[in-house]
Amino acid sequence: MAKQMWKAGNMLYPLPAVMVSCKREGKKPNIITVAWAGTICTNPAMVSISIRKERYSYDIIKDSGRFVINLVNEELVRQADWCGVRSGRDYDKFKEMNLTAREGSNPSMVLIGESPVNIECEVTEIKELGSHDMFIAKVINVWADEKYMDENGKFELNNSGLVTYSHGEYFLLGKKLCKFGYSVKKDGKKHQKSTVKVSQNKTDKTQRSHQQASHNKTGKIKKSTSKVYRDSKR
Repeated sequence: MAKQMWKAGNMLYPLPAVMVSCKREGKKPNIITVAWAGTICTNPAMVSISIRKERYSYDIIKDSGRFVINLVNEELVRQADWCGVRSGRDYDKFKEMNLTAREGSNPSMVLIGESPVNIECEVTEIKELGSHDMFIAKVINVWADEKYMDENGKFELNNSGLVTYSHGEYFLLGKKLCKFGYSVKKDGKKHQKSTVKVSQNKTDKTQRSHQQASHNKTGKIKKSTSKVYRDSKR
């Protein structure tokens, strides 16, 4: 199989396309769309986002120490793209994109009301990497849109039409292939058949033992025992 070797570059795709909202006290909130975002720890729940220093949102997040990651679905893809190519220095992005700014757990946390999931974050560390600085943050609260709850109260996130970003293009999350761990999960039906077979073998051995005992005693196999043995082999 032929392959080409390229110089070092970013080819880790697809990625989540998310809108990050932030706010200075007493100022209008802003939105920056980023793809350099990810989960970095389960317990405590932690995430990271990477932003260039020259971006308008960079200093807001650095000064406030807080931001909100808003997941993007199909209904928000245009707004996400627009907020990624326009600067908050020139526009009120919530107003221009007709988005709802909702106060979160405190006034510095601004949620995008139309997003299916809003993740409130508190910055714990800023790492200077090069073109981007990485904001490492602890998850404080998660808000979920009730319209994606099923009748049993289960949150059906994968039914919200999430969008991914890959090599300069946006994609709707594709069809479900399988569940995590499926490759090592036992096949319930196969296991059941195996159990039945083992049980059947034990029954056959027991019946043959009875037949042999009867043959030793009378010199011939009883008809009733013979019938049971034949039925078990059908």
